[in-house]
Amino acid sequence: MTTQRDGLVSIRRGLANRCPNCGEGTLFRGYLAIRPECEVCHAPLARYPAADGPAFFTMTIMLLLLIPLLGFTWALFRPSPLVLLASTTIIVTLLTLVVLRLVKGAFVGYLWAKNEQDRGA
Repeated sequence: MTTQRDGLVSIRRGLANRCPNCGEGTLFRGYLAIRPECEVCHAPLARYPAADGPAFFTMTIMLLLLIPLLGFTWALFRPSPLVLLASTTIIVTLLTLVVLRLVKGAFVGYLWAKNEQDRGA
């Protein structure tokens, strides 16, 4: 018999870089590397492979933000094309780095809630 896991709670914990099981230990070791197990409850975190899901969702989110960013920047400030390109590149790069970590944490939390483990070959 499997226990029911709350998806919203585990996604919120993943967003906050917390273990989806206990909410106490940290999820990441470094920038994007998932810890092998939680240092508090010893839940096997590395068994929930996020694979390409976070990258896909991050690209989708950033592309949806890019169009309004370009439009509002052009309409409000009327910068030269090179200034618009440079400023947009910097903003989008920084935002992508932040969003990718948040999405990966939420993704691992979701996988933990649904118990989608890597069962091996």
